Amino acid sequence: MTEIQISELSKLEYLPYVDSEGKLPLSLEGKIGVYGIFGREKELLFIGYSRDIYQSLKQHLVRQPLNCYWLKVQTIERPNRSILEGIKAAWINENGSLPIGNGATETKWNQPIDAKQEMTEAERIQYQDPLIDEVVKEKLLKNIARRVEANILEVLKTRGLQENIRFNPKLKTSGLLDLK
Repeated sequence: MTEIQISELSKLEYLPYVDSEGKLPLSLEGKIGVYGIFGREKELLFIGYSRDIYQSLKQHLVRQPLNCYWLKVQTIERPNRSILEGIKAAWINENGSLPIGNGATETKWNQPIDAKQEMTEAERIQYQDPLIDEVVKEKLLKNIARRVEANILEVLKTRGLQENIRFNPKLKTSGLLDLK
């Protein structure tokens, strides 16, 4: 097995999450590796790894549109979970503490967006009404998901994003948002 040289996080260059043309780094499409996501002030917020860094970055951007400004990346040639975990652990150790996105808020970085958390009080009352059937509940959840989606897309537009963002329509009836 080849020994992988782990790059020090502090020595990797910052890449803009969204470049001046409104694009994510296309050079990372299909690339395997570990990435650190940084906020506006270049504070480390999350460390992840992926078989397709580009797709993962896109997911994180829609889930955390106000937290994804900079990134640092180390790629590897072949998928190997123990190598990826090793790089991630080394970066966390170098950072001196667990980034918030890998701790208390990890689900907000890694799981589909739960639009149900954005229900208004009126929607909550309607949803909990024992007299409404499942079809009405699904339609209500779909409308809430669409509203949350519109808010996310608006934030991304103000960030200058020019990427095609398409949410999975089948999940919306469950009140969830995730990229297709």
